[in-house]
Amino acid sequence: MNKGRIPTLYEKLGDKHLKLLVDAFYQRVYKHPVLIPLFNNDINEVKDKQFCFLSQFLGGPPRYNEKYGPPRMRMRHMPHKIDNEAKEAWLDCMREAINTLDIDDRLAEALYNCFPKLANHMVNSH
Repeated sequence: MNKGRIPTLYEKLGDKHLKLLVDAFYQRVYKHPVLIPLFNNDINEVKDKQFCFLSQFLGGPPRYNEKYGPPRMRMRHMPHKIDNEAKEAWLDCMREAINTLDIDDRLAEALYNCFPKLANHMVNSH
């Protein structure tokens, strides 16, 4: 790490916490009545894509690009009806998942704060 450079959220979390986050998140998503209809793919593939995306999104290696191509998340989510209720449910699941991690409260807050803008961008239905 370069001296004087602020570490990325990915560097602060590391792969271990990122994998724990993805697991905790999807434990919630796959039980949520609003969200489960949006997920009909293989859970292992979904979790891998999320792990790769979050690695890249949080300032780590470009795993998503390398494995799946450019993220284009809004385009990839267009086949799914995502309204404000689904967005809020997704954010609630993410907050709960973040709260399961054994990390500093400030890091947890900084991590969560990355998601509302992204979630708003995915809304494609009212």
